[in-house]
Amino acid sequence: MTESPATKPADGEARPRVKNGLKPERNGLVKSLRRCHERQPKRHCHPEEEEVHAAALNGGLYNRPFLESFEETPMLVAVLTYMGYGILTVFGYLRDFLRHWKIERCHIAREKEEQKDFVPLYQDFENFYTRNLYMRIRDNWNRPICSVPGAKVDVIERASSDYNWTFNYTGRVVQEVINLGSYNYLGFAENTGPCATSAAEVTAKYGVGVASTRQEIGNLDGHEEMEKLVAKFLGVESAMAFGMGFATNSMNIPALAGKGCLILSDELNHASLVLGVRLSGSTIRVFKHNNMQNLEKLLREAIVHGQPRTHRPWKKILIVVEGIYSSINTPGEWMAG
Repeated sequence: MTESPATKPADGEARPRVKNGLKPERNGLVKSLRRCHERQPKRHCHPEEEEVHAAALNGGLYNRPFLESFEETPMLVAVLTYMGYGILTVFGYLRDFLRHWKIERCHIAREKEEQKDFVPLYQDFENFYTRNLYMRIRDNWNRPICSVPGAKVDVIERASSDYNWTFNYTGRVVQEVINLGSYNYLGFAENTGPCATSAAEVTAKYGVGVASTRQEIGNLDGHEEMEKLVAKFLGVESAMAFGMGFATNSMNIPALAGKGCLILSDELNHASLVLGVRLSGSTIRVFKHNNMQNLEKLLREAIVHGQPRTHRPWKKILIVVEGIYSSINTPGEWMAG
């Protein structure tokens, strides 16, 4: 592989060879410490601050490198977590065996007598997991709040007398709890601040809704202004805005692609995108999250080999990614602050 001017070292020093232009990290990205450059003498760098940097492949093909900062899970924490789940699973099966032979009489992980005649809602292992693992910590999930769902919330305290099968409210409120499970990415849920002020002004000007689709009489100048701004930000010709996320993804993807088309989907895409991709009837291939090198490899193979068996060119190749990856796959969780 030859070096282009964009990738050749300027100071003449040899660089360590890396595969596909990347260091062999688990997430397929280049991991490097933040460094102080001579061009930025005022910037103070800390060695513990790290960045994940996707380097340009093939001599600057991606001239805007992808940056993502995150904190990796310590190995000790990961090992102890898996060990904890394994121990709970083993003891869960052991206690189920003892309950079957009437040796274990504790009702912590047993269904209530009045619930045994209902049709099971879960498969065997899901039922086992719910009773023996999730039920132990169920009081941490789905906790009701009594405040604005902002960065910090007020949580209503609950108590259980039947091992978390049912809950009763104590009347006490736990205040200033850090919110780790909200969709309030941009602060729209706040009742004070610039978002709330802007929302009040727009409501006074346009009303609370248009009560119609944009195709009929629901198109506003604000919609068009937002689309132009989004297109300018993304560097594309135009953009289209929809009013609902799940229906937009699940219903519009089948209109864009169908049989004979190929869809390349990020492995962490939202369930609405996954549903839309499946409903389209297209061939689906999944690439690693935010890994442009893996995506390019799949694109090259798709263009070279074409459709399976016939090797005809694909009618369309659609790449499906998200702008903001949500926490929909994880339950709402709260941590006292």
